[in-house]
Amino acid sequence: MKVVSVSRDGQHRFSKQVTPAIRLLAGLGVEGDAHAGTTVKHRSRVRQDPGQPNLRQVHLIQAELLDELVGKGFTVRPADLGENILTRGLDLLGLPRGTKLSIGADAMVEITGVRNPCAQIDNFQPGLLKAVLDEDEQGNLIRKAGIMGIVLSGGEVKAGDAIHVELPPEPHFPLERV
Repeated sequence: MKVVSVSRDGQHRFSKQVTPAIRLLAGLGVEGDAHAGTTVKHRSRVRQDPGQPNLRQVHLIQAELLDELVGKGFTVRPADLGENILTRGLDLLGLPRGTKLSIGADAMVEITGVRNPCAQIDNFQPGLLKAVLDEDEQGNLIRKAGIMGIVLSGGEVKAGDAIHVELPPEPHFPLERV
């Protein structure tokens, strides 16, 4: 379980820019990223209630999703889908809410929920929204566009850093949209 790439963007754009390292700031998010802060920064959520807590400080996607999308004919590279941290070898969508991820030497992120992909993803590449949605055996919607978290402990994160998982106490609760 490791970090494949890291990215940030100081503007509210769909994709971010890959960078050699990012700095996570406790209680805020990714230094220099448009979504950093204690209150929500996602534009549609700010319009609803700008004072709500920011449960989307860090966006993580598993590289295996990019592999799957490339296999379906899409052109997607690290940071294209707006993630801050691209991982490999870790089933992000299978983690319960409240899982803590130790990343690199010092950083720790607590998982708050799953990203709900919006129609903007089809503006990036037509058909991509449908490709990042799926159904389980019971017909429940599966959102595959990554998970969101808050920064508990700050620190530098870069490609190649190890990721260690600490599950919350049971009972475990599945990820919901945040």
